[in-house]
Amino acid sequence: MTILLTGAAGFIGMHVAQALLARGERVVGVDNLTPYYDVRLKQARLERLQTQAGFSFVQADVADRDVMLPLAASRPEVTRVVHLAAQPGVRHSLVDPFAYVEANVMGQLVMLEFARRQPRLEHLVYASSSSVYGGNRKLPFAESDRVDHPVSLYAATKRSAELISESYAHLFGLSQTGLRFFTVYGPWGRPDMAPWMFADAIISGRPVTLYDGGRLKRDFTFVDDIVAGVLGCLDHPAEGARPRVLNIGNNRSVEVRHFVEVLESALGRRAVIVDTPRPATDVEETFADISAIQALCGFTPRTPIEVGVPRFASWYLSWREGG
Repeated sequence: MTILLTGAAGFIGMHVAQALLARGERVVGVDNLTPYYDVRLKQARLERLQTQAGFSFVQADVADRDVMLPLAASRPEVTRVVHLAAQPGVRHSLVDPFAYVEANVMGQLVMLEFARRQPRLEHLVYASSSSVYGGNRKLPFAESDRVDHPVSLYAATKRSAELISESYAHLFGLSQTGLRFFTVYGPWGRPDMAPWMFADAIISGRPVTLYDGGRLKRDFTFVDDIVAGVLGCLDHPAEGARPRVLNIGNNRSVEVRHFVEVLESALGRRAVIVDTPRPATDVEETFADISAIQALCGFTPRTPIEVGVPRFASWYLSWREGG
C-alpha cells in the first residue's frame, strides 16, 4: 500500500511515517520545510526517514496547486492520504494571519482536490485541532458540541477545513476522517510548544511563564499514543458521504503546573516560575471525550505524563547536546 503523508518532516508526521514504514507500507512524504521554526530540526527528522526503505520525499507546499495536482497525476498508486501539514501555533496567528489561511484552508482544499483525483483512493485522514472547541465550558469536549465560536484564527482555519471536507464528502463521496488533536508532546517535538519552551527555560535558568498560576488544564497526549490512533483510524475508512471528525487525546486533563513539576523532576532542576494572566487566545481547559475513536478502532492512550515527560526530557537533553 502506498500512502501520501503531508507534513512528513513535522513532529507528528515523522512519527506517523516511521510507524507506517515499520509495518511495511510505502510512504511518499511531502513537506515544504518552512522556516516557522529551526529548519535543522525538520531536516534531522527527515534524515531519519530517508534512511528507511519504502520512503520517498517531495519538497512541496500543499497549498500550491500547480505542484500538488500534477503530483496526483504522477502517483496513481496512492491508496490513502494522511494530511498533517499545517501552519501551527495559536499565538503566531496574531502575527501572520495570512499564513494560516493559506496553509490551513487553501492547503486543505488543494489536498481534497488531490484526493479526488486518485483513482484508487480508499481514505483521507487529516489533522484538525481541539482548538475548534473555543471557549466551550462543557467538559469533556465531545464531537457533538458546538464549534462555532473560535477564540483564535488558528481555530477558525481548522474548523473551516472541517467544513470544506464535509462538502467534498457530500459532493464527491470522498472517504474522510478528521482528527482533533489534543496537546501532543514527546520526543522530536516543536520548539514553539510548551514542553520544549518549559524545558529550555528550566535548563537555561530563565523564568517559566505560567498563566493563571499554572491552573490551566490540558489534555496532554504522548505522541506514540497519537500515532496508534492515527493508524487505527486510517485502517477504518469512513463511508464516502458520511465524513467523520473524531477527538484524539489522552482523556485526562492535567494542570500545567503539575506538568512542569514532572518536567522539573525529569530534568533534575527547579523552575523559576512567573505568574501571568491568561491571554485571550488560550482556553482554561481542554479535555477529550474519546469514546467515538475508542469504539471505532479500540484507541486507548497508555502513556501518563509521569512516563511520557521523562522520555521527552531525555530526548530534549540529547538534542540540546548535539543530537
